[in-house]
Formats: sequence, C-alpha cells, structure tokens
Amino acid sequence: MSFEAITIIAQAEQEAKAAVTAAESRAKQMLADAETAGKAAVEAAGSKAEEELAELNRQAKEKAKGSAKTLAGELENQKAVLRSRAQGRLEKAASLVVERIVNS
Repeated sequence: MSFEAITIIAQAEQEAKAAVTAAESRAKQMLADAETAGKAAVEAAGSKAEEELAELNRQAKEKAKGSAKTLAGELENQKAVLRSRAQGRLEKAASLVVERIVNS
C-alpha cells in the first residue's frame, strides 16, 4: 500500500469518526429538545385541564345555586298552601269545639 492510500484511508476514518460524533451530538440535542418540548406540552395540558376543571366547578356551583333557589321557592309555595289549609282546618275545628260546648 502506498503512503498516499494510507493517508486517504486515515483521513476517511477521521471524517467518519467526525461524522459519527456530529450525528451523536445532533441526536442528543434533538432528544433534549424533544424532552423539553414534551415537558412543556404536558405542563400546558395540565394547566389547561386545571382551568377547565375550575370552569366546570364554577358552572356546577352556579347551577346548584339556581336549583337551590328554585327549590326554595317551591318549598315556600308548598308551605303557604299547607298553612292556608291548616288555617282553614283550625277555624273549622274551633267552630266544632264551640258547637259542642254550646250543645252540651
């Protein structure tokens, strides 16, 4: 083998090593970038989920308040009807008591 051929082979080996080193470095950087992007995406998704959960919680509380007010109104109406009936029965009972006392 001539000296020139050995030099060309040695140079080719050095270029190959440099290419492998550069490729490994680029791969490591790409992996680091992907991990950083993945972490950012997970954090963004977590933040978005927390915001959506807070909004759903707020909506549920508003709906519950509305339902409670509606139910309270209905109960007040029922209470008024029951009082009215009781008042009518009380007057009838008083009349019966007076009638029995008078007839005795």
